[in-house]
Amino acid sequence: MSDTNHHKASKKHQPPGLNILYEDEDILVVDKCHGLLTIGCAREKERTAHFLLNDYVKKGNERSRNRVFIVHRLDKETSGILIFAKNEEAKFYLQDRWAEFSKRYVAVVHGVMQEKEGVISSYLLENKIFKVYSVRDHDKGYFSETGYKVIKESEKFSMLEIDLYTGRKHQIRVHFSERGHPVAGDKLYGDPNGNADKCIKRLALHCASLTIIHPYTHKEMTFETGIPPYFRALVK
Repeated sequence: MSDTNHHKASKKHQPPGLNILYEDEDILVVDKCHGLLTIGCAREKERTAHFLLNDYVKKGNERSRNRVFIVHRLDKETSGILIFAKNEEAKFYLQDRWAEFSKRYVAVVHGVMQEKEGVISSYLLENKIFKVYSVRDHDKGYFSETGYKVIKESEKFSMLEIDLYTGRKHQIRVHFSERGHPVAGDKLYGDPNGNADKCIKRLALHCASLTIIHPYTHKEMTFETGIPPYFRALVK
């Protein structure tokens, strides 16, 4: 395995919808656009980050055995940093330590938050129609914790910096929706009447920073992206 110094990815095979932030022999780190699945489903198998990056690492050689391995996921409508492993050893190393790594998000939520900084905790459970909600019974739900800080606000929206202390499905979206501040553009957990989000172009949730321990060098590495310009436009 080679060293892990940053180097720019070749633009020749750069996959659409993905900006490659870093690549070495063990990991591949990308900034995913909103609207792109992390991994395929029954309705969409090819327009996914996983499929596109598998094609990318083959460098045009269909017989190549190179491939990427899923480490974690982002929702289809969530943008931001995704890390893939390039071998199984790296995949298992990262997944085994995933809870220890730092993940920071930026979101725009509806309304002005009374408490400008805090931690939201609950037990989350998924129902039969794949919607997540909080329950009181800790024997049924999974403990979930979200830290946040308001970094900008307007009359209608608040921009938050969010620390994801646990990584449950839809955790951020559920936690803020249940407190009356759904993420802007959230069609699943937003305004039940569908009135508030008609003019909003996308889900305002972005993974902006990810800190890991490299699976080979064991050095700490932090990857960052800027706040999407559309988020700033919402909070004028």
